[in-house]
Amino acid sequence: MNIRLRLTFQFIALVTAIMILFSVGVYFFSKLYLEKRFYKRLQNSAVTTATLLFEIQAADTTVLKLVNISDKEILHDESVSVYSQAEHKIVFSTNQGNVIVHEQVLPKVTATQASSYLEAGAYQIFGMSVQFKGVNYWIIVSAVDEAGKEALSDLRKILMVMTLVAILLVGLSGWIFADKALAPMSAITRQVNSIFPKNIGQRVEHPDREDEIGLLVDTFNRLLDRVEQTLLTQKIFIANVSHELKNPLTKIFSQLEITLLQPRSVEVYQKLLSSLKDDTRTLTQLTNTLLDLANTVVDSKAIAKASVRMDELLWDAKSQVQKWHENYQVNISFHDFPEEEDALVVNGNEAALKVVLMNLMDNACKFSANNTVNVDFSTSSNWINLSFFNDGPPIPVKDLPNIFEPFYRSNATAQSVKGHGVGLTIVHRITQLHNGQITVDSSSEGTTFRVSFPNILMPVTLSDL
Repeated sequence: MNIRLRLTFQFIALVTAIMILFSVGVYFFSKLYLEKRFYKRLQNSAVTTATLLFEIQAADTTVLKLVNISDKEILHDESVSVYSQAEHKIVFSTNQGNVIVHEQVLPKVTATQASSYLEAGAYQIFGMSVQFKGVNYWIIVSAVDEAGKEALSDLRKILMVMTLVAILLVGLSGWIFADKALAPMSAITRQVNSIFPKNIGQRVEHPDREDEIGLLVDTFNRLLDRVEQTLLTQKIFIANVSHELKNPLTKIFSQLEITLLQPRSVEVYQKLLSSLKDDTRTLTQLTNTLLDLANTVVDSKAIAKASVRMDELLWDAKSQVQKWHENYQVNISFHDFPEEEDALVVNGNEAALKVVLMNLMDNACKFSANNTVNVDFSTSSNWINLSFFNDGPPIPVKDLPNIFEPFYRSNATAQSVKGHGVGLTIVHRITQLHNGQITVDSSSEGTTFRVSFPNILMPVTLSDL
């Protein structure tokens, strides 16, 4: 069921409920009014009868005529009886056929102090007490309210018809108004369906940006901004990966093709194999880097975590880096070393954290004039802090906001230092997955990367679960 139909049905249900409650209220209060008016007429008839009998002392037939004349509208099947409490019998009645009915209700009437209203079958009955010459009499008047019943029947029919007509009108108007209310949504749907990768820069338009639909359009446009940025990053990523893979593969193919043109000496083959080894190492490093990058594009909950001693991991990372690059010099110094061992432990993935440390060491040594990095290790307020300093050329200010983007390389160092522009992206993402922080400062004296991780003493928040 679409929203338009659902809104129409809800509107019909709401108005129908209101109309039914209104109709029931009208019918109920109309019934009370008609009953009150009819009982008032019975009371007038009883008063008139008492006046004629006891004060004017008219004859029985004259009483009946005068009672009927006194009422502008004749009461249907009216009967008037007078009961003498002293004689214990009905001493006067205008309709002998209804005396039995009056005798049946007589105990209920005489049980009251002055007057009473009650019903007996189709009859409405009024009874009142009258004192005359020391004797207590009860005047009982009964009649059938045919006019009231017909009025209520007509009122029921009118209310039912009006309710049905109102439901039909509400359904039609609700369908029209729902269509008008949802017209902007239909326009938005058409605009969204027209957006393809080739025109991803197109945005959804809406005349009123202040209403709820306008807020939805703004949210959707912000989503399109992120999608466009993601697609652009993906294109750049694919282009850069293709370029990085193409260069060593082309070089390997060219060297093999030239070498196979004619027989070569042993020295030439050795030189060729050494060059192929370097190119293969470059491809291996690039492949491993891309795998590391792929592994970071996951939810933090999907990473297996355990307790990791960061000081021990730092020494392992240093050994690995110097094993791969014998000319690299890694100097480690410790400050504010804690007495409690847990202050050195991080809840994280050991392999991923080791990649962070190795990438920062490798990056610092590459850009240092003497291939040296100074690592400072310290702890403070439930945080483990590490800084990596190199005295290489400064990073231009305009490049600092982009250094953590995939495959981004500064023009100042792209030609002089080999690399793929992915290492810092991996470092940044792994740091985020471990709820850590990373910053960079660069000046003429050198560049310092600072990374911090919460230790296991850090209180856990709901967002970390």
